[in-house]
Amino acid sequence: MATTIDRQATTLALAHALSAAERGLAVIPLSRSKLPALRSPHRTDPAGLPVCHGECGRFGHGVYDASSDPVRIRALFAAAPWATGYGIACGLPPYHLIGVDLDTKSDTDSSAALRELALRHLFTIPPTVVVTTPSGGRHLWLSGPSDVVVPNSASRLAPGIDIRGAGGYLVGPGSRTDHGVYSTVPGTAHLAPAPCPPALLRLLLPPPRHAKPQSASGSLDAQGHGLIQFVLSAHEGQRNTRLFWAACRAYENGIGADLAPALIDAAVHAGLTLREARSTVASAGRMARPAG
Repeated sequence: MATTIDRQATTLALAHALSAAERGLAVIPLSRSKLPALRSPHRTDPAGLPVCHGECGRFGHGVYDASSDPVRIRALFAAAPWATGYGIACGLPPYHLIGVDLDTKSDTDSSAALRELALRHLFTIPPTVVVTTPSGGRHLWLSGPSDVVVPNSASRLAPGIDIRGAGGYLVGPGSRTDHGVYSTVPGTAHLAPAPCPPALLRLLLPPPRHAKPQSASGSLDAQGHGLIQFVLSAHEGQRNTRLFWAACRAYENGIGADLAPALIDAAVHAGLTLREARSTVASAGRMARPAG
């Protein structure tokens, strides 16, 4: 089926995407359905091949195509002339963007749920970029620490509140979809994404598992060896994420202090700098501790 091309909408989407890129935000073209406009070049590949996140050099890898380079952005939109919007990749420098998506399609008042969380956990949402959706929802843009990986989640924080983190994207303001246009709330467009309050950041991370006492040194060695191998096998682009995950698991299970030096060595062997590895492990240790 031929794709209808709205050249004016595509031109506007490209202009908005380039404007976002000027702020350092990495973007991809989106279709009217809010999905990446370019289909995967691997959709007909035989099963069992390694997962490609853009290493092949072709377009169509979703958020892994995201870039703030205007030349690459223009090439992406040229390859998708039917695009009417753009997505902003979360979790990337310089802001390590975290999106708080307040949905209006559920029966729960997501804004009230967020206010209740803020009161219960003693945090406030600082002035930041706010984008309204065609359905009446809101996206709050927050900036995360460079050494913390915030996962995507749907209604885990509270009903009607979705989180866009590493590997996710937010529909950028100015995008046109089947249901309308995304717009920046007046007075917020000039703001930079505000730092995520630490108390909220703790809520956004995966819930820690209860530490299990080790019955014998053998079980500690087996678990530690598995985490170390997980870090050693990391490829470029996943080293910091894997190290942070492994360190969190180690601290949650009571072996973090003992395993930290080996995890740092493994990360350095995989390609991180010693400073990056130490910072990530230290951050995992702080995040894995129960809030006092």
